[in-house]
Amino acid sequence: MTSTDSAARASQFGGRHAARLSEVPVLVAPSILSADFARLGDECRAALSAGGDLLHVDVMDGHFVPNLSMGPAICDSVHRALPDAALDVHLMVTDPAAYIEPFAKAGACHITFHAEVVQDPAPLVRRIRDLGMSAGIAVNPNTPADLLFPWLGSIDLALVMSVHPGFSGQSFIASVLPKVRALRERAGAGLRIQMDGGVSPESAPACRAHGCDLLVAASAIFGKRDYAAAIQSLRA
Repeated sequence: MTSTDSAARASQFGGRHAARLSEVPVLVAPSILSADFARLGDECRAALSAGGDLLHVDVMDGHFVPNLSMGPAICDSVHRALPDAALDVHLMVTDPAAYIEPFAKAGACHITFHAEVVQDPAPLVRRIRDLGMSAGIAVNPNTPADLLFPWLGSIDLALVMSVHPGFSGQSFIASVLPKVRALRERAGAGLRIQMDGGVSPESAPACRAHGCDLLVAASAIFGKRDYAAAIQSLRA
């Protein structure tokens, strides 16, 4: 993979929002899993106004992870309320292929699925791209980084889980940090590397130092009184 290939690929992260997102060195994605769903539109609007770059949508099916969260209807509602918001969908599901088209129709600009549930990611990546979105692959804390190595040249984002997926508010697992460094060294500067789980002002500096340039935060943002200060603390 050449540096030109890497830069071209990075510019595609975020689908129709790629040009705007590519201008931000370290992106912060508030995860709506910790938002107040009784005021979801207002919560999302406030998080973006406070400096969030995109909204992270955690989709759980009760099979791949022991929890149920949200489906395309929630994504569609957020998209209709905030049509200019970039919606980053994280599929924690056993059958990601079944969700790609529904979330594309619901306004998603990016979809990440898990390496643990697919033998060959290529057809899913192509389908996501064909629908105008960017594509990413995630790995759980116990999954080695080298599982992603063959695909780094064909995806827009690698997501490293720093908690065991399924619930918000867990403690950050620092032992995943070398995995991020390995991915960055292998992929170069162009690939977006996302950290998801337990990201806080305390863990964010180490995430960035090891090569993450997209931080997902749930309770570290929506659990605070001042969203702008919370988001800024993740970039500091």
